[in-house]
Amino acid sequence: MPLSPSSFRLTSVEQPASYPGLPSMTLHARTIQERHSKVLQQMASQQLDTLIVYADKEHGGNFEYLTGFIPRFEEALLVLHRNGKAVLVLGNENLKLAQHSRIPADVVHAPWFSLPNQPMDTDLTLKEVLRSAGLNDQKRVGIAGWKLFTSNSEDNKSLFDIPTFIFQAIQSALGADTLLLNATDIFISPWFGARTVNNANEIAHYEYGANLASSAALTALNAVEAGKTEKEIAALLAADGQLNNVVTIAATGERFENANLYPSDKQIQRGDKFSLTVSYKGGLTSRAAYVVNNADELEPEVRDYLDVVAIPYYHAVVSWLEYIKVGVKGHEIYDLIERVLPKAEYHWHLNPGHLVADEEWLCSPISPESEILLASGMLLQIDIIPSRKGYAGASIEDTIALADETLRQEIATLYPPLWQRIMARRKYLKNVLNIHLHEDVLPLSNTVGYLRPWLLDKTTALVRSDK
Repeated sequence: MPLSPSSFRLTSVEQPASYPGLPSMTLHARTIQERHSKVLQQMASQQLDTLIVYADKEHGGNFEYLTGFIPRFEEALLVLHRNGKAVLVLGNENLKLAQHSRIPADVVHAPWFSLPNQPMDTDLTLKEVLRSAGLNDQKRVGIAGWKLFTSNSEDNKSLFDIPTFIFQAIQSALGADTLLLNATDIFISPWFGARTVNNANEIAHYEYGANLASSAALTALNAVEAGKTEKEIAALLAADGQLNNVVTIAATGERFENANLYPSDKQIQRGDKFSLTVSYKGGLTSRAAYVVNNADELEPEVRDYLDVVAIPYYHAVVSWLEYIKVGVKGHEIYDLIERVLPKAEYHWHLNPGHLVADEEWLCSPISPESEILLASGMLLQIDIIPSRKGYAGASIEDTIALADETLRQEIATLYPPLWQRIMARRKYLKNVLNIHLHEDVLPLSNTVGYLRPWLLDKTTALVRSDK
């Protein structure tokens, strides 16, 4: 029977299991070697003599992919030559991290990358420092910032998202004959980017964050009560002392009052809209619903929220989960969501699904007319954001991995506890929520498919009822 909104009902269900206290999974040396080789191969395919990778705290994923660290509160460059030689260009307080780089690398000091008014202990210019990193007579040099430009009206290879003072110093060090190209696609192109496909070790590494986010989110959801403050709920989202890769949300009522983005002292009121989001490397979990026990506690004009917003949205999410698999084209997912949740009516406007890694949003293979094949090893976040005027939103964003039979066997063999968690999540989806995933789909978040529209009722959720 085809899915339709009538295929779903609200009923009493057990909550999904969560797994607090899991150990982090370190990336193996051979994984770093694979990453290094993939980047060098991409450089060769673009005929680059050198690749310059920019990083700061917010945009350090491409740099960290090879070095294992971000420059925290400074800026940094990784200069990677086609022969594999690497040079780190670091500010004052990251020089000590060079010795810990996951790929062998020389280091040069660039105090311009340090915090304001720190010592500038050098007589060199930045141009001279960059030349000491090996920038001199190259003919083709790639610059990787963090943004993958995809404009139809620009030359995307000539757009650069790094600070002007660094870009000008690079130009000066190289000379007028060097062709500079935006090479961020080496890392994050959804067609061929090195970071878009993960091995078993990387999936285990990122599942830690997906589990962490979804476990914390479920704890926070269970704590939502009238009279508590946003801060009290948000405190439950801080987990294991790990760095969030998006701003944490615990927002009741109307969001962004006084331009505030962060959890405040505002008290939760019965009948409020409520939004909750937390994300760590490898996974985000987001929820949006009402602070009520049932529809009768809503204002009269939104008492049909379940039929107008929540169930149509859930229909779209379940359709997404049951359709996705290795080999599906990006436009097929986009077209599916347009069919079941028309944009003109539900006003979603971003890609209905995207890739994740160290960043919450790496890139997306899902867009109109996208011929990109979803590949084994991709990590995807469900990201469909409906908007109906006057109503609260609905959100159950979580993370899955795609894995073919070979990769599934590797995960099961190398990481038995992880495989057991994945199988438990699949079993919950099938036996409790009645959602049937393709065998390629591995839930990394504990709360995949779990939607509670009434946050004061901890016992009920939407389930599929027709299969």
